[in-house]
Amino acid sequence: MKICFFGSSLVSSYWNGAATYYRGMLKEIAALGHDITFFEPDAFERQAHRDIDDPSWAKVVVYPATPEGWQRSLEVAARSADLLIKASGVGVFDVELEKAIVEIPSSAIRIYWDVDAPATLDAMSSHPRHHLRKAIPRCDIVLTYGGGDCVAAAYRAMGARDCVPIYNALDPATHFPAPADSKFECDLGLLANRLPDREQRIDQFFLDVATRTPGKTFTLGGSGWESKEAPSNVRKVGHVGTSDHNAFFGSALATLNVNRNSMARYGFSPPTRVFEAIGAGACLITDDWEGIDHFLEPNREVLVAANGAEVAEHLNSLSPERAYAIAERARARILSLHTYRHRARQFDDLFAGMDKRIEAAE
Repeated sequence: MKICFFGSSLVSSYWNGAATYYRGMLKEIAALGHDITFFEPDAFERQAHRDIDDPSWAKVVVYPATPEGWQRSLEVAARSADLLIKASGVGVFDVELEKAIVEIPSSAIRIYWDVDAPATLDAMSSHPRHHLRKAIPRCDIVLTYGGGDCVAAAYRAMGARDCVPIYNALDPATHFPAPADSKFECDLGLLANRLPDREQRIDQFFLDVATRTPGKTFTLGGSGWESKEAPSNVRKVGHVGTSDHNAFFGSALATLNVNRNSMARYGFSPPTRVFEAIGAGACLITDDWEGIDHFLEPNREVLVAANGAEVAEHLNSLSPERAYAIAERARARILSLHTYRHRARQFDDLFAGMDKRIEAAE
C-alpha cells in the first residue's frame, strides 16, 4: 500500500527526538512491502544538520516551510495515498495540516499519529475550542507512541473512533554495543534536549545527584544546555548525533532516563532513549513511572528511582559487574519483545483489519 507520512524529519535528529522512532517504524513497515513517502518541512536548520542520507526504503520529500509548500505536498499525497498520516509535532503549520488532512478530498484512510500524546491531550483538555477536537473524530484511527490504556481512553473520550498505542522500540541495526569513547566516559550519562516540561526533573534526577556525589563524573548530552549552570563534575557535550549514540551510551557506567512531566504522569510512555540506550548495551536507571514493568523488570533489567536521592543510591552501589549483568538482561528482553520489527507487525495487523474497524465505527 502507498503510505504518505507528514512528520518533523526523517533525515535529521536535530531538535527532533522522534527521528529514531520514525526511522525504526517506517523502515520495518517498508520491509513488509509498503511504499512510503515521507514529507518534511525545510525548517529549524534540520536539513543543515542531516545525520542520514535519504534512505532506500522511503522517498523523502522536503517541502518549503511556507503555506504553499505544505499545501502542494498535501495535494500530491492526497491523490496517491492509501494511508494518509499526519504526525504530531511537525513544528510548522501543524494546525493547518491537521485541519486540512481530514478535509482534503481523498480515498485514503486518515491517521493521526501522536508522538507526544500526553502533551496533546493536555492541550486539548485545556482548550475547549482546540482544533483537534473537531479533527480527531474525522480521522479513521489515532496511533500513539505511548500512553497505554489511559491515553487510548482519553482519545476515545475526545471522539476518536479508535486509539492504539504503538510503542517506541529498538532498531538493532542502528543501536548496538560499541567501544567506549573518552569524550563521553563517566559514571552517569544523560542524553536529552533541554525542554521546559522536563528541565525541573533533570535538575532533580541528574544535576542534584551530581551535587550529592562530587566524587562521581557525569556527562550531559543534548541541545540547549549551554547556558545551564551545572556542578563542576558535569561535562556538557552539546548535541550528540545519532552516529555517536552507541558510543555515548556505551561509555558510562550507567545511563539515566528522565521522562517529561506529562509522560511520567500518564505512564506507559517509554521514550526512544530507553530502547536506544539498552540496545547499545547500557545499564539503565530511570525515573519511576507507571508501566515500566511492562517493558523491563525493575532491579533485574532496569534500576528505578523515585527521586534524585534514589538515583544517587543506585549509582553509589553499582559495580561494573552488576551494571553489565543488568544491561545484558535488559538487552535480551528488548530484542525478544520490543524491536521495531515487532511494532511493524502490529501496525500491519492493524491495517489489515482497518476496513472492518471503519465500518464498525460508522
